[in-house]
Amino acid sequence: MSDAILHFADELMSSWWIYLALWGFAALDGFFPAIPSETLVVTAGVFAAASGEPNLYAVIVVAAVGAFIGDHVSYALGRGAGGRLLDRVKPGTKRHAAVLWARQALAERGGLVLVVARYVPGGRTAVTLTMGSVRFPLRRFTPYAALAAISWGVYCTLVGYIGGKAFEDNPLKGVALGIGLALAVTLIVELVRHRLRKNRPESELKEQDRSLIA
Repeated sequence: MSDAILHFADELMSSWWIYLALWGFAALDGFFPAIPSETLVVTAGVFAAASGEPNLYAVIVVAAVGAFIGDHVSYALGRGAGGRLLDRVKPGTKRHAAVLWARQALAERGGLVLVVARYVPGGRTAVTLTMGSVRFPLRRFTPYAALAAISWGVYCTLVGYIGGKAFEDNPLKGVALGIGLALAVTLIVELVRHRLRKNRPESELKEQDRSLIA
């Protein structure tokens, strides 16, 4: 069974269709997080190390471009639907104050939030939709989205490449190792995020919770 799976995966990874799949998965994941784009990119990185196909650099570029486009689609959805709802909020209300707080927070740390959210489960879509909703300037959103997409493409591909190099004779084990490494990094990010939130002043947390009422 494992030989059949390996043969099928090897044929898939050596086909030009893999690049289209990488691009599509990375783009769709921007506004439909159920798509396993990270797993596919890691797997492609494994086979790039084990057999040379697909091309390592092409995987990085295609995945990054797909992620970049997906982020902009999510941003546009937030700006179109969410923006109209926010525009109807009456001045002087709690919701209006929350919108002002969100805009200020994004103006101060928007770029960092976008890049870090790339490694938080579900964070990518939530942040890009919110940035569109609060009308975060597109001219500022785009460079940070590019940085996030490139760093994600490099990270996922190289994690897979490390797994592929460790198990060149058994790419399936390389895939397991690569996905395990990616999950470990995600867990570390979540633990750090939880620790930082726990250490923040209670007054600041209450202010943040009020901003999320919508």
